[in-house]
Amino acid sequence: MEVKPQNFANHVRIHPAFHLVLVPAFFVNIIIAMVAIVRSPDFFTAWNLVMSVALLLLLFLVRINPMRVQDRVIRLEERLRIVNLVPDAMRARISELSERQLIALRFASDKEIPALVHKTLTEHLKPAEIKQAIAEWRSDTLRI
Repeated sequence: MEVKPQNFANHVRIHPAFHLVLVPAFFVNIIIAMVAIVRSPDFFTAWNLVMSVALLLLLFLVRINPMRVQDRVIRLEERLRIVNLVPDAMRARISELSERQLIALRFASDKEIPALVHKTLTEHLKPAEIKQAIAEWRSDTLRI
């Protein structure tokens, strides 16, 4: 199977089991619970609605928390990579890069990093602007 090269247009990933099955099913569950409480307002239908909302919250936490850990790892990885690729004068400014900027910079090739970091620091680029400025995309297919 040939893997399509990643770029700005296609780097956002859809996890089918999460985005296309679980999220819709949990939202439908909440709608069913709300209909049930309107039709028969008692303790058990109210509790069913409370649990439906709690399960939806749990679903999002189960997705978001590992992504936050990945963001922390990416931030560390990119700081280490940037330290090795930028001139000495720019190393002291690496701490000025935000977490979102570092995460966006992970897609830039090693040869683009010095100029892109300089541009990001001087022009205060937003993550989307950083990604759009990348000419040679470095794929990140491990992100969940």
